[in-house]
Amino acid sequence: MTVIIFLIVLAVLIFVHELGHFLLARACGIRVDAFALGFGPKLFSKTVGETTYSLNLIPFGGYVKIFGENPDDDSLNGPDKERSFVHKNKLKQVIVLIAGIFFNFVFAWILISFAFSIGVPASVESYPEYKDQMKNPHVTITFVNAGSPAEKAGLRGGDVLVANSLEEVQKDINNSKTNGIQISYLRNGVASTTKIIAEEGIVPDKYAIGIAMDNIATLKLPFYKAVLESIRFTLHSILLTVIGLYNLVAGIFHGTSSLSSVTGPIGIAGLIGDAARLGFTYLIMFTAIISINLGVLNLIPFPALDGGRILFVIIEAIIRRPIKPAIANTVNAIGFGLLILLMIIVTYRDIVNLFVK
Repeated sequence: MTVIIFLIVLAVLIFVHELGHFLLARACGIRVDAFALGFGPKLFSKTVGETTYSLNLIPFGGYVKIFGENPDDDSLNGPDKERSFVHKNKLKQVIVLIAGIFFNFVFAWILISFAFSIGVPASVESYPEYKDQMKNPHVTITFVNAGSPAEKAGLRGGDVLVANSLEEVQKDINNSKTNGIQISYLRNGVASTTKIIAEEGIVPDKYAIGIAMDNIATLKLPFYKAVLESIRFTLHSILLTVIGLYNLVAGIFHGTSSLSSVTGPIGIAGLIGDAARLGFTYLIMFTAIISINLGVLNLIPFPALDGGRILFVIIEAIIRRPIKPAIANTVNAIGFGLLILLMIIVTYRDIVNLFVK
């Protein structure tokens, strides 16, 4: 079931991204030759008008084949060259390239709006203006440190602690010192209890078990408020994603971070499965976050990504002449190959970690 949900989420996000490119290309008068979900051998295809729609074997990706995006003699000098991407002005080229990213952000906003309107778990402290509209508050574990006493005892993010307040839990853990403490919690409505021995050093000057907690309640907003609140949430999430990506890249160059913190398709599938088990709204919100991440990643000015193609258009506008097609196509092919290699490495590491666990 986790695999099925993952493939559905992935297909929807790819479809939304490529749909942005497709619609804006058509709107700008550019011919679109193919719209595909997945790579490799075709499982199904149908040509409607001048566009061939296909479903391919390898589900991790998709593409829209825009006439002239990878220039060749036909798109440069052929009879239909006026409908070629390469012959459109630079503004239209950028609009087409950035459309997929924009659609990912808009799709995330729609999902988040829907979640807020049906009721979404939210931190009480993060939404003080809606405190009176929050229902069923409870202390929830939001994060478990790897290798911590809590993880060894089997606690997970999303577990609901049986306690009157967050402060009470913190006080009881600190007072237990190394004598051990009984933690009662609910997971998917099932009650459990585990004994954990707190440690020093996790939190300065206190005993702790390695969890982050928050007061979580269900926040349900009227539709118009849900739409407005989701705009703020989406923009904030985009900003956090950009900052996180910058810190990751900068950290790799400075030796303070590594690719071990990057999650591939296998890891994302596991996270989607966890979100689905926590509930429908968790799955909706997590899908929205993935959509935002997909949009931000495509903004990176790296060959084969939308951001890299946009960079080429900007360079051409500055130097006032087109980059030689052979050079552009070669650089994009190398970039695509490196991205595939990175995905293979990360996926291999995810599989190894899965078997280790």
